[in-house]
Amino acid sequence: GVTRLLLTRIPFFKEIIVSSFACDSCSWSNTEIQSAGRIQEQGVRYTLAVTSRQDMNREVVKTDCATAQIPELDFEIPAFTQKGVLTTIEGIIDRAVAGLEQDQPVRRATDEEVASKIDEFISKLKQLKEVHSSFTFIIDDPSGNSFVENPHAPQKDDALVVTRYRRTPQQAAMLGLEVTASCHSVVSQRAHVLQFNTNCPECNAPANTNMKLVQIPHFKEVIIMATNCDSCGHRTNEVKSGGAIEPQGTRITLRITDPSDMTRDILKSETCSVEIPELEFELGMGALGGKFTTLEGLLKDIRELVERNPFTLGDSSTPSKTEKLQEFIGKLCEITEGKRKAHFIMDDPAGNSYLQNVYAPEEDPELKVERYERTFEQNEELGLNDMRTEGYESQGAPGR
Repeated sequence: GVTRLLLTRIPFFKEIIVSSFACDSCSWSNTEIQSAGRIQEQGVRYTLAVTSRQDMNREVVKTDCATAQIPELDFEIPAFTQKGVLTTIEGIIDRAVAGLEQDQPVRRATDEEVASKIDEFISKLKQLKEVHSSFTFIIDDPSGNSFVENPHAPQKDDALVVTRYRRTPQQAAMLGLEVTASCHSVVSQRAHVLQFNTNCPECNAPANTNMKLVQIPHFKEVIIMATNCDSCGHRTNEVKSGGAIEPQGTRITLRITDPSDMTRDILKSETCSVEIPELEFELGMGALGGKFTTLEGLLKDIRELVERNPFTLGDSSTPSKTEKLQEFIGKLCEITEGKRKAHFIMDDPAGNSYLQNVYAPEEDPELKVERYERTFEQNEELGLNDMRTEGYESQGAPGR
């Protein structure tokens, strides 16, 4: 047979390799995916409430290290038991049914009781495809490279909850990662640009990453990291907050009324979500990572993120989706060019995001900054509920 390989870049989960095998003799075919990019900084968990037949058609990228669950049936596909796949929710259920049915003839001959129980479970899985009652579909991927389609993009999907989390040491070991990080050397050399060796995220060639602490006026310190690759020319930069998590969350609202607003500096942390109510648009936490840019630069990045989404503009798209997305991009361009007034909202539970006040130190009439108390769920997502800042010294090793 013939195996065809396609390297493609998808904005929401980086690069993947799609391999397709077909045999002309027996007509057997198979499609698999493998992640071609690096493991993400955080794991990801998609929780979808399946309520209709349309939900069964949602496209899913499930890597080999991801776990798929349906709690209502106590059903789970463990990590590393299947190859990575680009399919739909219905396709994942069909694949599970095919795997369970594979050895049923042998089981019926050797252990009829077990075979009958598996037959009963298979019938329950098949009934799920009809969606007579709602159920929950969960994809949990410590590598952060799995994906579940949002058919309402770029609007928020109320049925889909995306949670990013820090990997446990066990999950990191499962992925073959060893984390050894030290930040004290960064703090002690504030005046210097630090440089350390790394690998290019595009071609994996040896490259250098530069890191520098920068003080933003009327705000706080941030860490800017930039990687340049001499082999393929790839360049990337990322911003991390150099300070602690603030006692309160921050919600910043800017009323865009003039083209000069596009030149305002913005620090968007990785915990910050962005909202434009006039476009019914919401960008969740973790998307686009941390950025230190201008308002125009961030809107340009949002446009590129939407334009390069193959699930809405590629072979999987429908005319209605394409028309809807082109209309959204047109309105976004009007805002960027100053032809349309809108509100730009940044919501950061960690309080580490910033939008420039051009009237500083006076108040900005178009800029509103609100402080709020975080909810339990927001503290849980930031890891604050289990964090101990007092009394931990007593648990240290003797003699330290």
